[in-house]
Amino acid sequence: MNNLIKPSPELEIAIEASRAAAEIIKKYYKGNFQVEIKNDQTPVTEVDIRAEKIIKEIILNAFPDHGFYGEETNRENQDSDFLWLVDPIDGTKGFVRGYPFFSTQIALMHKDQIILGVSNAPIFEEIIFAELGKGSWIDNHRTKVSQTSKIESSTISTGNLKSLALSEKWSNFGKIVSRIDRIRGYGDFYHYHLLATGKIDAVIESDVNILDIAALSIIISESGGVFTDLNGKKPDLNITSTLAANPILYPEIKSHLDGHS
Repeated sequence: MNNLIKPSPELEIAIEASRAAAEIIKKYYKGNFQVEIKNDQTPVTEVDIRAEKIIKEIILNAFPDHGFYGEETNRENQDSDFLWLVDPIDGTKGFVRGYPFFSTQIALMHKDQIILGVSNAPIFEEIIFAELGKGSWIDNHRTKVSQTSKIESSTISTGNLKSLALSEKWSNFGKIVSRIDRIRGYGDFYHYHLLATGKIDAVIESDVNILDIAALSIIISESGGVFTDLNGKKPDLNITSTLAANPILYPEIKSHLDGHS
């Protein structure tokens, strides 16, 4: 780890837990595992559950008084000021179908502020982590969003657009699409990693939850980007959409979505 950043004990544990989960996930990738459909019609595998259990064990052994909110297991210590937000396999549908766009997401929230995040993509062998006020890091290097200043030169990635397509913002979104250089749909963790490292310029999603994006939100903000929901609100436990971009493009994209341009 780069000597320019001294990780907190919490960040060290989050990285350790993500790596332990990654080892479990890699053993089962493209292998045989049981799949069930949850009440919300999304899949869950035995691998999700095993990965979350090892994350939970590592974190709560280190910080037994902290709260824990995972995708697959019960919430713990709900009255704590510290709340761990965990999605052991963000992108389970991809995992089930055998393509590599999934990751382990671990974040820590203190009261209403996300203070650290780890995004571990095991098949890509890529970990990005961030801590409030200490930057975002990959391979011992700071991550930085792009400096692209014109929508006409930008690349925007989208995902989970169903609710956007059903909303009044859909036509406004179309106006953005008509102007940009490239539109892609990398999805899940991947387009946020690309945004944090300056390879694309913005991400728009309309169907997310806090466990999907908590770690990614601080990674983007500590990379110099802006991360809100589509209405401009900072991430909280009730978030359902994302607009993330470099700080130059963000105001114009947001204005387009609001129908002001």
